[in-house]
Amino acid sequence: MSTATDTSQHFDNLIGFLKEKRENVTFGDIIKLAEIAAQSLQSFFQTMDHTVYRELNEIAGYIMTMKQEIGALRANDLKDSRIPSAGQELDAIVKATEGATNTIMETAETLMAADASDPVAYKALVDQHMLILFEACSFQDITGQRIAKVVSTLQHIEERVSRFAEVMQAKDLDGFMSDREKAANARNEKLLLNGPQMAAEAIAQNDVDSLLGKPKVKAPPTAPASTGSAQSDVDAMFP
Repeated sequence: MSTATDTSQHFDNLIGFLKEKRENVTFGDIIKLAEIAAQSLQSFFQTMDHTVYRELNEIAGYIMTMKQEIGALRANDLKDSRIPSAGQELDAIVKATEGATNTIMETAETLMAADASDPVAYKALVDQHMLILFEACSFQDITGQRIAKVVSTLQHIEERVSRFAEVMQAKDLDGFMSDREKAANARNEKLLLNGPQMAAEAIAQNDVDSLLGKPKVKAPPTAPASTGSAQSDVDAMFP
C-alpha cells in the first residue's frame, strides 16, 4: 500500500513541476525534473520486478517439476528395454503356440492313421504318442509365464503414464491420430474386424440366431422333483 502511495506522490510531484510556468529553464530545473522522474519510476519498476520475479519463479518451479516427472517416467527404459522385451515375449508365445499346435495335429493324424489290428502294438503306439501330446500341451504353462511378463510391462507403463498425466494435469486432445491409425480404425469399423470379444461383451448366440431367422435354443427343462415311491419301497417289491 505504501509503495502505491509513494508512486502516486512521485507522479503528482512530476505533474506539478511540469505545470509550473517557467520562462527560463535552467540546468538545475532539468536536473530536478530528471530526479523527480527517476523517483516516480523507481517504485513502478520495483513493483513490476516483484511481479515478474514471482511469475518467472512459478514457471521455473513448473519446469523443474516437469523435468522430475519426465525423469520418473523413464522413457528411455521403456523404449529401449521394457517394450522390446515385451515384443520378444509375444513373438516367443506365437512360436511356442504354433509349434505345439503342429505337434498335436501331427500326433493326432498319426494315431488316426495307425493300424489297430494288433492291439498290443496299437496300445504301445498310443501310449508313446500320448506322452508326446502331454509334452506338447505343456506349452500353456510357459506361455502363461510369458504373458504374465507382458502384462507386468503393460501395468508398469500404465502406472507411470497415469502418474505423469495426473501430476501434469494433462487432458486428452483430439486431432493427434496418425494417418496409419486413422486408416486402421476406418478399416476395422468398415469390416467389423474387432477380433474375439470378451465373454461379457460378446453377442449371445440366441441374438445371432434371431438375426438369421433361426429358432432360439431352449435350455433343457429341469427334471421335476420325484413324487413317486422311494427306492426302498421299490426294492421291497422284489424280495
